[in-house]
Order: sequence, then C-alpha cells, then structure tokens
Amino acid sequence: MKLALFSHCAIDTISIDGITHEQIGGAACYGGLTARQFKFDVDLYTKFGRDFPEQYLIQNKIHFENALSEKLTTRFAIDITGSDRSLKLLNKCDPIEYTPINADGSLITPIFHEISGDIFAKIKKDSSFTLVDPQGFLRHMDSNNNVILKNTDLDLSGVNAIKVNPEESQMIVNGTHDEMMSALQKKGVEFVILTNKTEVSLLVKDKIYSITLPNKEVYDTTGLGDIFCATFCCTMLKEKDFLWALCFAGGSAQAALDSKQVGLLKIPQKNAIETNASYFYNLVKYRSI
Repeated sequence: MKLALFSHCAIDTISIDGITHEQIGGAACYGGLTARQFKFDVDLYTKFGRDFPEQYLIQNKIHFENALSEKLTTRFAIDITGSDRSLKLLNKCDPIEYTPINADGSLITPIFHEISGDIFAKIKKDSSFTLVDPQGFLRHMDSNNNVILKNTDLDLSGVNAIKVNPEESQMIVNGTHDEMMSALQKKGVEFVILTNKTEVSLLVKDKIYSITLPNKEVYDTTGLGDIFCATFCCTMLKEKDFLWALCFAGGSAQAALDSKQVGLLKIPQKNAIETNASYFYNLVKYRSI
C-alpha cells in the first residue's frame, strides 16, 4: 500500500534541560519513517534546501521528486520543558508544489504554511482517504519569530480524519472539548481525534472513544503527533477499523515516549506498537454525546 505525505522536511535545534540537539525532522521525516514501519510505500511531497541530507530519505526508501529548493530548509528552534514546548521559526523553505496523487491515502501535515489553500483543495479532491493535522495552517510568527497560533478559517470538506489538540481546535471552532469535536464533525470530518497530553479521544458518529497513555516521564515530544497521525492513517487504510487505528496510534506515541530518545531515534518499531495497541484495545472507554 502507498501513502502520499504532504509536509516540509525540517532541521530542528531541540533544547531539553539545557542540552541542545540538532536533528533533521518535520512531519515529512517522522510520518514517513513511521509509515515505512508499516511496510507502506511513501510518496513525499516536500521542499528542502542543500543543507538537508536527502540521502537519509533515499536510504529509508521514501520517494520524492522535485523537492530541492534554492532556499535553505525550514528550521525551528524548539525548547522543551516536560510536555510543554515553545518554537521559534528560524527559516522557511519554498511552498510545496502539487502533482496528481497515486496512493491509497493522503496525510496532510504542514509545519508552517507550506501548503496553500489551493493545493489543499486539490489534494482533498484527488485523495480517497485524507487525514489532516492542521498545525501548520494555524501557526504564525510574532515580532520575535516565536510561533503562535491564530484563528483560521479552514475548509475541512473532503477531510476524512483530523487530529488536533485543544489549543489548535480553539483556532478553528469554539466550545468545550466535546463541543469542539462535534463542531469539527459538522464541518464534514468523519473521524475527529483530540489529543490532550496523555488523554486521546476519537469522535465517530455520536460516540467518543478514549484511551489514556500511561503517565510516565516525558522527554522529547518532538514529532509525536506526526508518528501518531501516520500510524492512525496507515492502520485505517490497512484494517478499515477506527478502534484499532486509535489503539495503534496511541501505542505508537507511547512506544516513542518509552524510548526516551531524541528526534528521529524515537521512531518506534512495529512490534512495540502492536504490543501497546493490544494493551489499549482492552482499555478503550466510550460514551455517547
């Protein structure tokens, strides 16, 4: 099976407890490598500069075309304290161009305005299953280059699944957590995922299914959402079962945290994901709204 992934590659300077690590990343890398764990072929739609080691993508059999830009790669400075983090945008690469998709599903995970509204519409129209993590549509810069979220009118028609946290969902809709999930559903999204630190909820029709990740020590959270989204998307495409997709996605995030690794080293192995997914499957709670 094949996944089309739309996102910039990035180079991140990650500071944890005063120790700095420079890592390649971005949803393109985290999501692409996770999909490869599930034996998916990956067509990556991205842009990066000559400062990015494209050989890393080639070695991991992630396919890309026309990705090299004259501009340098998108760069973030990320400061992590516990489960909280702050971002500064250091550089922004060229926007992503569009070519027709030939894949089983699409994962749209912009990191900073690399996907225009026109390109977004074309991807949705051309894809049979689309999962969106809207963070990069919602991000803006303040006067000090700090990344902040702003209210955004996002057209979610044609989107099958969306993954948001409470802060992101407040930029699209209003209300309590349940009300925001319902409002996103009313915009046409079939599967609405809300991640609130260790709490993960999924709204399908009139029921919310939820799991709780074990509350263990949190280290580097960079890329966790991308790992989660790629796992949910691949599991939905392969199994056509949203409960397993929820449990596998939660299992992948937990396995990444358990690794206590920084950057792409935390990409979990499939056997660890499967073990966690089986554990979560027996603990899923649900309620009607």
